[in-house]
Amino acid sequence: MDYRGKKALVCGMARSGIAAALLLKSQGAQVILQDLKTRDKIKADFDRLDGITLLLGKNPDDIAAEQDLIVLSPGIPTDLDFVHKARAAGVPVISEVELAFTLCRAPVAAITGTNGKTTTTALAGEIFSKKYKTETVGNIGIPYSEKIEGLSERDMIVIENSSFQLETIDTFRPKYAAVLNITPDHLDRHKSLENYIKAKENIFKNMTEEDFLILNGEDDAVRDMKNRTRAKVYFFSSKRPLKEGIWADEKSIYVNMPGINEKLVDIDDMNILGEHNVENAMAAAALAVCGGVSAEDIRTTLKEFKAVEHRIEFVDNKNGVDYYNDSKGTNPDAAIKAINAMKRPICLIGGGYDKHSDYGSWINSFEGKVKYLALIGQVRNDIKAECDRQGFKDYELFDTFEDAVYACRDRAAAGDCVLLSPACASWDMFSSYEERGRIFKDIVKSL
Repeated sequence: MDYRGKKALVCGMARSGIAAALLLKSQGAQVILQDLKTRDKIKADFDRLDGITLLLGKNPDDIAAEQDLIVLSPGIPTDLDFVHKARAAGVPVISEVELAFTLCRAPVAAITGTNGKTTTTALAGEIFSKKYKTETVGNIGIPYSEKIEGLSERDMIVIENSSFQLETIDTFRPKYAAVLNITPDHLDRHKSLENYIKAKENIFKNMTEEDFLILNGEDDAVRDMKNRTRAKVYFFSSKRPLKEGIWADEKSIYVNMPGINEKLVDIDDMNILGEHNVENAMAAAALAVCGGVSAEDIRTTLKEFKAVEHRIEFVDNKNGVDYYNDSKGTNPDAAIKAINAMKRPICLIGGGYDKHSDYGSWINSFEGKVKYLALIGQVRNDIKAECDRQGFKDYELFDTFEDAVYACRDRAAAGDCVLLSPACASWDMFSSYEERGRIFKDIVKSL
């Protein structure tokens, strides 16, 4: 794609927006970088942005229709007035992922789903790196636009795709893709589960018979995607053996795909906890098999890989109590998986920003596992009401995050665990789930 001389508006000055603006500038575009925040509220190295016009503290309503291209950062909704004006004028509105793809020569292995994306992406990146020069990018925290320089057709991009990123793709076409699972999430943004699923399905909308799609055979919404793709499909399953694909029983993971038909690894030899992480490992391994990575390289990486930061991450043991940071458990389904991964009584920290989630199944999962719940954040009273409806009484509400951690420390006995797995986003009290997790770890270290 030739962007020389094009008028490009990039909206959002977080890391991906800045990366997109710099990439467009390097391609000879006339770039405007916009953000609703004023300059004093933005944490950025403004010296890097020399030659880029800044539009700060306002929406770009007056200039949107004059552009040749608009790039939206993931956090910006697609139903804003300036987006409607641009599209009405025929201006393409794309994501940073789409932009980078149009300029990247390396094939792509892409991962999406409601939960497990970051772990699967990190693991797949490690496996692919055994065979290819590999860059791991996307929603995992590293903009795709930062990593395309110098890559060739012989290399590999492994990318975590959120529904927000996939909303505004056009030509994005992975060679290999995986959809892990679907549960209701981000309904405040997408308005309905159907819209959310459609956004996720964009990951394979441009794939052809030459490409490979890995699907969760035990998730009804995901399994049905086979009927809407042209790609070659392989399933993974944690419930039953498959004639073709990758599956697990209680002890081991097995694969039967072209080039590999054998037991891949014993689950006890892996360092990541829980059935959901077995599923993540199967998805990553299946992508790598399609990409020609050897069974031995896959097996070695599965044994060596440790949990990613903020995802059921062991922090420390204090006075016989294990502390786990699962700050990336930002919806009820992810938080249920963390609860199920624990093998001891749990003092749980939950609550946060309201994404219009249903907390009923999460609280129902407490039985026999959660001995105490410390509630924080915007949605704490809604969760309290659901606890009362279900008869769970061992909870308290707190105004500060620190007080919630201290309360769990005081309630936990030797042999218990304290688990931060909020079932909510972080945006009411923190800038990100990463900040929430880092603060939790800092508090634990100081106990």
